[in-house]
Amino acid sequence: MAQAVVPAMQCQVGARGRSAVPARQPAGRVWGVRRTARAASGFKVLALGPETTGVIQRMQQLLDMDTTPFTDKIIAEYIWVGGSGIDLRSKSRTISKPVEDPSELPKWNYDGSSTGQAPGEDSEVILYPQAIFKDPFRGGNNILVICDTYTPQGEPIPTNKRHMASQIFSDPKVTAQVPWFGIEQEYTLMQRDVNWPLGWPVGGYPGPQGPYYCAVGSDKSFGRDISDAHYKACLYAGIEISGTNGEVMPGQWEYQVGPSVGIDAGDHIWASRYILERITEQAGVVLTLDPKPMQGDWNGAGCHTNYSTLSMREDGGFDVIKKAILNLSLRHDLHIAAYGEGNERRLTGLHETDSISDFSWGVANRGCSIRVGRETEAKGKGYLEDRRPASNMDPYTVTALLAETTILWEPTLEAEALAAKKLALKV
Repeated sequence: MAQAVVPAMQCQVGARGRSAVPARQPAGRVWGVRRTARAASGFKVLALGPETTGVIQRMQQLLDMDTTPFTDKIIAEYIWVGGSGIDLRSKSRTISKPVEDPSELPKWNYDGSSTGQAPGEDSEVILYPQAIFKDPFRGGNNILVICDTYTPQGEPIPTNKRHMASQIFSDPKVTAQVPWFGIEQEYTLMQRDVNWPLGWPVGGYPGPQGPYYCAVGSDKSFGRDISDAHYKACLYAGIEISGTNGEVMPGQWEYQVGPSVGIDAGDHIWASRYILERITEQAGVVLTLDPKPMQGDWNGAGCHTNYSTLSMREDGGFDVIKKAILNLSLRHDLHIAAYGEGNERRLTGLHETDSISDFSWGVANRGCSIRVGRETEAKGKGYLEDRRPASNMDPYTVTALLAETTILWEPTLEAEALAAKKLALKV
C-alpha cells in the first residue's frame, strides 16, 4: 500500500504539462518511509515497499497529466465556507469548456446537513459561483471557484457573509469612494500528530521571541517552503498577494493580499486560505488561524486590515482618516464582536495590541487599535491600519463593516464631539 502525503515540506506548486519544469529533488526530511517518489507538482507519494513502485509511478503520471491536448473539458473546484464560519469545503465538477467569468458556470448544491448548515430533512444548499481563479494544483485551464451559499428559495444562509458585503459594496456612496483593502493574514503551522507549533520541541519551548521575525536559518525559520509554495501558487492563481514574511512567534507566518477593491478583498483572502490549506495538507502540517495558539509570552495571530477610500488618498485625506477613526471609535464594540472568535485572548494590551475593551489610535504605534503610518502623516493623505481583527476573521464581514462605518454611517453631532475630545482629534 501507499500513502499520499508530503512530509518533506518541499511543495512545488504550479501549472504542469508541456510548460512545467522538473522540480528539484529535495534532500528534505522524510519520516518513517523507506522509499519516496516525487511528482513535478510537489505531490509526493510515499511507498512502503518495492512492489508498489510501478503503481506509484503510474499514479504520478496521472496526477501530472495535462488534459488540455485531449479534451476541451475542465475541472472546476467549487469552494465555500462551512458551518463554523471559518472552515473551507470544496468539491469538483466537470465543465464542458474553459470559462472566463463566474456567470458562465452553473449553480450547484451540496448536503448542508453534513457541514452544519442545514437540517437533515431539508439539507440542500445551493452554491452560487462568484469568483474564478486559476487552479495551481491541476494547472491547465482548470479553475478554483469561490462560491457563496443559498437556500433553494434563493435566500442567503446565515454563514453567507459575502451576500451582505456585496450589498454594502454595491451602494453608490461606497462605490464612488473606491475602497482599497490590504489584508495581513497571519497563521501558525502546527505539527500534525502532537498539535504543537512547527519547529518547537515536542512538549517544550524554543528560546524567547526576538530572533524569529523575518529570520533566516534552520534554527529560527520553520516552514519557509510552505510559505514560498503558497506565495507562488497564489501568484499563479491570480490572487493579489503582495508579500510574505516570518512572524514574531516561531512557526508563525504572514502574507499580505492587496490592494484589493471592495468585495474582491474577501474573495482573494478566502481563495488564498484555501490554497494554503491544500499546501499544508500535502505537507502533512496543520494550519491554524487561532488568534492565540500558544498561551504565555508569545505573540498572537491577527489579520491587520489596511484601508483607504478615494477621499483618504487625495490631498487633505488625513482629515478624512481622522473622521473615519472617530466613527470607528464610536462603533468599537460592534467591530470587536465581528472581528473573530477568541480575539479576547489576543487583544490583551501586550504583544503589539491594545486591550479589547479600549479604543486608541496613534502614528506608527503598533500598540494601538488603529495605526497611521509616518508616510501618511507626512504627506497628509494615505490609509489607516485596523489592528483589531483576529487571524480567523471573516474578510467579507470586516471589509464591509469598515466601509459601512466610515462611509455610510453618521454619528450624532453630540457623540462625535465627545469622541473627538476623548481621542484628541480635530475633525
